[in-house]
Amino acid sequence: MPITSLEQLAASVREFGRERDWHLYHTPKNLTAALIVEAAELLEPFQWLTPEQSLNLSPDKREAVRQEMADVLIYLVSLANCLDIDLLKAAEDKLAINAAKYPVEKARGSCAKSHEL
Repeated sequence: MPITSLEQLAASVREFGRERDWHLYHTPKNLTAALIVEAAELLEPFQWLTPEQSLNLSPDKREAVRQEMADVLIYLVSLANCLDIDLLKAAEDKLAINAAKYPVEKARGSCAKSHEL
């Protein structure tokens, strides 16, 4: 059955780990370390590419990126499961914080940090 929501993904990730007794290793520290490793692996297909090349990946590189993105998402969901954090609510709250820090009229077209605007 296809996964169509973050809640379904969280349940699937939880069950996948439970079936393998991985909860023994899925502590916040270990999951955060694994997330960082996967995020670094996500960067690898882009290493040494120009900005234009990074927008036009070969099918093989695009698939590698797709799989690394999935790994990052799965570890992030695992960490949220472990800490009982609602990722959608956290993202919604963070977007509101960022909207206040980066008002459109000041931030449009700028890559400056909020304190530099």
